[in-house]
Formats: sequence, C-alpha cells, structure tokens
Amino acid sequence: MKNPDHTERRRLLKMLAGAPMLPLGAAGATSAAGLAGLLAGHPARASEDGTPALPSTKPIARPSVATPGAAPFVSAEFISMSAPGLSEPEGMARTTVESAMDLVFADGSRRRVQLGYEAFFMTGDRVPDGKGGMVLAGGYLDIHGAPIMDTSVPGRARPFFSDCPDGMSLLTLAGPLGEADGATGPPTVSKPATATVYAVVQFEYLSRDRAGQDMWARLPSPIAVLTLSQNLQTGQLTLVRYSNVDTAPVHGLWVTCGASLSPWNTHLSSEEYEPDATTARTSASFRAFSRHLYGDARRANPYHYGHLPEITVQPDGTGSIKKHYCMGRMSHELVQIMPDQRTALMGDDATNGGLFMFVADRRADLSSGTLYVARWTQTSGTGPGAGTLTWIRLGHATSAEVKELADDLVAADIMDVRTADPKNAAYTRIRFDGKNNWVRLKPGRRQAAAFLETHRYAALVGGTLAFTKMEGTTVNAQDKIAYTAMAHIETSMVDGTSPHLHVEGPDAGAVYQLRLQAGQVDTDGLGIDSEWVPVDMGAVPELVGAMLAAPDALGNRHRSDRISNPDNLKFSEKLRTLFVGEDSMGRVNSFLWAFNVDTRVLSRLLSCPVAAESTGLHAVDDINGWTYITSNFQHTADWNDVHDAVRPVLEPLVKAKYRNGRGASVGYLTAVKINA
Repeated sequence: MKNPDHTERRRLLKMLAGAPMLPLGAAGATSAAGLAGLLAGHPARASEDGTPALPSTKPIARPSVATPGAAPFVSAEFISMSAPGLSEPEGMARTTVESAMDLVFADGSRRRVQLGYEAFFMTGDRVPDGKGGMVLAGGYLDIHGAPIMDTSVPGRARPFFSDCPDGMSLLTLAGPLGEADGATGPPTVSKPATATVYAVVQFEYLSRDRAGQDMWARLPSPIAVLTLSQNLQTGQLTLVRYSNVDTAPVHGLWVTCGASLSPWNTHLSSEEYEPDATTARTSASFRAFSRHLYGDARRANPYHYGHLPEITVQPDGTGSIKKHYCMGRMSHELVQIMPDQRTALMGDDATNGGLFMFVADRRADLSSGTLYVARWTQTSGTGPGAGTLTWIRLGHATSAEVKELADDLVAADIMDVRTADPKNAAYTRIRFDGKNNWVRLKPGRRQAAAFLETHRYAALVGGTLAFTKMEGTTVNAQDKIAYTAMAHIETSMVDGTSPHLHVEGPDAGAVYQLRLQAGQVDTDGLGIDSEWVPVDMGAVPELVGAMLAAPDALGNRHRSDRISNPDNLKFSEKLRTLFVGEDSMGRVNSFLWAFNVDTRVLSRLLSCPVAAESTGLHAVDDINGWTYITSNFQHTADWNDVHDAVRPVLEPLVKAKYRNGRGASVGYLTAVKINA
C-alpha cells in the first residue's frame, strides 16, 4: 500500500499477490486419522488478451485412501524452498512454490507432500458472472455500478482493472455461525462430489493507468464475492461465479487493504490511509477519486472513508455491505477479532500510527462499543525495542451516531489544525503523518474528534502515535498472544520525536508479539470489559529482519534467510503456525513464510513475482475436511532501484506472463487432507 506523501510506491503501497490454500483435514485427538490425499500443484495460466484463465494440462495426483486404524495426526512441519535466482529466471518472474509439508503422526511416522499453487484468475480476465455472461475480474465500478473507463490513451479506451488484489476471506455457509476461520468440519451430506465454498476478495488500488500515470487512491476500491466449487475428493477449488458487491450504500470504498474473517463468518475489510479531512477537498487524488466514483470532483466526503466495512455473503453468491463508523477513523490495515467475539485489535498502517483496540457492546455486533488507544512505556530501546502497554479510553459510540456526525461536519467544525506554530498556548503540538501539527479542540466536539479525527485526538490525549507501518494483526488463541507486523521500523519510531517510543530498527521490520490478559483497567482506573487486552509488546526474535552489509549479486539489501518488511499475518491454530507475507523493499522477491511457534522453525513457502507484494493471506483450518491457505500478489511491475541488476532479464518475462505487468493473480496453495 502507498502513502501519498512518499515517493517510493512500493514502500507505501500494500497489495498482495497469489492466493495459497492448504487442504489439511481435521482430526480429533482421539480419532484415527490417515493421509487421505495429495493434490499436486497445477497453476492456472491466465491469458494476456482478457480471455478466461485456463487450467494447466499438468496431471493431478489423485488422493490415496486413508488407512483404517492409522495413527492420529499430531502436527505438520513445513519444508523450506530455496530462494529463486537468475539461474532459473522464470522462477523469479512468477509465483513459485517448491516447498513441502511433512505430516507427523502419533506413532512417529511421517508423510511428505509437495506443495503447489492454483490461481482462480488473473485480474483483467473475463470470468463467469453466474448469469450466463462474463465480468471483468478486478474491474472498477462507479456509484451506479457502471464500469469506470481508462481514457488516458486516445482512441484506446477500456475499463480500468486493478493490479492489486489484497485482503481475502475463504468461508462456507454450510456450518453453524460463530465458528472462527470459516471452519465447518467434515461434510454431513451423504457422499457428495462437490460442495459450495465462497471467497471474498478486495482490490486495494490501481498502480498506473494505460498512459503510465500514478492512479493510487484515485479510484473506488472494488470488492467481490467468488462462488467456488470444492471437489471433496481432491480439495480443488474452481471458480463458478464472480459477483461485485454493491458499495453504493456505504459511499464506495477507499483503499481496501488487509482483511480478516470474523468469528461470525463475515468478511472484515479495511480502508487504509484515511484522507486528511483538512486538505482532502483540494487534494488532486481525492478529487479524482470523487470524480471517478460520483462523476463530480466535489461530492465525496472525506469523513465517509477510513472506517471498517463488513461484508455478509449470501447463499446466492452475492454480498451485502455496511460500514462501522464507531471503530475509529484511521489507516485501517486489518482488524482481528478475538475469541470473545467482542474485542478487536486494529493495525494502523501509517507514519505516527497507533495501536487501537475496540470492545463491542455485544458479541458478533460491531455497531457500538468503546474505542481505546495504547500508551507504550518503553522497557528496551535495543533493536526493535519492547514496552508495556496501558490503554486510554477515547470514547464510546454507536455507528449510527458517528455516521450522523460524518454526514454533517467538516474538519473546521471539530478541530482547529495548524501546520505552523501559532504561538498560542491554547494549541497543543502533536505529530501527524511525520509532521508537526498544532491542534485545538472545538468546544463540544470531543466525540466527533475521537471517532472522525482519531489520529489527531489520540495523540492529543496522550496515546503513543509513533508506530510506522503497523500492518497485519492476528491471534494465537491457545497461548493468548497477538502478533502484529511492523513492516518498517523507521522515521517516527527511531527519530526521537515521540516522548514514549525511541528504538533502533531495523528498517527491514519485525513481527511483534503481544500478551493478552483479563482484569485490565484504563488510564482513568475504569475496568476494560475484555479478557483479551494486550499488556506488553516485543519482537519475536526469529522474526526480525536483517540488513546485508552490502547488496548481493541480485541487488538484495536484506538477508534472504530472514523476513523482510513483514506485512500480512495469519495464524493457524491447527498447524500451530504463524504465516507471514512480505512487502519487501529490500529484496528482489517477496516471500510467504511459515513460522512454527513450538519448534521455532521458519520456512519459506512461496516466492512472489519480482517486485510484487504478498497479499490475500488467510489460513483456514477446516472446510469439509480440507485446510486452506490463500495468497495473492500485487503490483508486480513496481520497479525500484533494488531491482536494477535483475530488471533487464526479468521485465520481459513479467510482461509476457502478467498482462504487460498490469495483471495479478488470486489463488491458493495446494496441500493435503487428513481424514478422521
């Protein structure tokens, strides 16, 4: 994802590349289980001319029959692949999976399964709409549902389509609501051949128009429901229908980045880099967004963006949408709901970002609740640092209340904001997006400030607004540990401008772990009604990026055996594995990693195409006996100077495979099933 104040697109843009899914069926602790099958990878090959993607003719290994009485499944171990190099340039230019998974059984036996990659489509493909027609995958629509046209090249107008698929959820409507991660368990129907599964995928932005001009945040983000046919014998998923979600009821969507699946089976989207309401009306990008969405550069209201959208999938393969305005207006990267179905921990992908928490009033209902921001008390400044966390209550609201304020107010009604020192003691200096602001709260506007000017208000009341590019967030429920990715430890975290936080780095980033506890109180001494409150924060030692003393022969500046600029995070309870997707600015290729929290082994699972970011990550422990890991990629032609050594060789390959560098894949990793 991209911050408009930065010049390097990759550093500030966040869109993900291929979707891996990993079918590994559930096995109870006392039930007999055996290896049921193996599906070898056969990547779909999307055409370059906009015709539907066609599957490869590579043969598929059919599943073997589980052995009755076999020892129960105990654990899975991933076998790392090597980083691709110029000896096989095709491997650097495409989604490459050469990793494997070992299944470990109670009797000590093992079975190894080679992994592969399956794509549902490439953006720009024409895919089935379920009504006998075809629809453009990743296509942009205006407020009336009409395609938005790219007219940047005279005489060659065509509909815009995204090169940046991002957050994705895989789910089924067959199981009871309330089961986390889309889990349903084994099928209950008598020996069906297939089952219906759904995915929701969102598209963050478009990198460039056909003329090569920057298009970041100039188009309303599309989001679609995919209806998939699941082969119950092989676990293979096939696209049946692509249905765009009508976003008009929520004024369209803004820069949708990461996503998660709620415990009640809805897709929780995001709106990153909320438009600054003090300047949006004169911003060229925001005016272009409004013009593309409404046909009027003045109509869009910045206070309608920077919130949490929620999508509910319907049995007919369509989706409905609502926005939650009471969870804070910020750079929403991803929201992770805790097992209580009330507590939400929120990544804030910004410079001078904060760690925010929302506690809903009711289970499985985000329409009202209490918003908090963390204050970091530093216990170590070495490397990525460590600190304890206390929580400042920002306010309580309903979504309807905040929506009414958003409809009626402009920035000047809420706060007086200055970018130069007014020499007036009534103003308080804060840091906002890497710069000084002097702010004065308008009388009676505390509620509006807390929920519509969340970054500025949280800094004003003493929250630690100093984190940089806080990305994916996920939870290990068994150990009561949350994880959050800091893609870059830089600027406001290292420059000493924060009164609370001052660490060393590295710029290659780190994954932090946060212990979760009950019985906490806020800074006013009031109890926090949650058993899942983060109390401290420090980096996972094995998940800290590392710089090279000098670039290697490929141009890599970060070590290839360590994570680099971590972004997407998802945790699998069944596999006891934290999955980490990268948006590397220091390596030629970004990787998808698996980190076993018990063995502490880090394994490289997938390599994205050169210059692309790993996105769309979702680990689903059990859908009809299969475990899946989804993964996408985005912006594969987003070249910068780290690619100088390899670009002459790889750029022609990328252009040939991915629509002249304008297409990106949505898909999953193949894997293994274990039957009880």
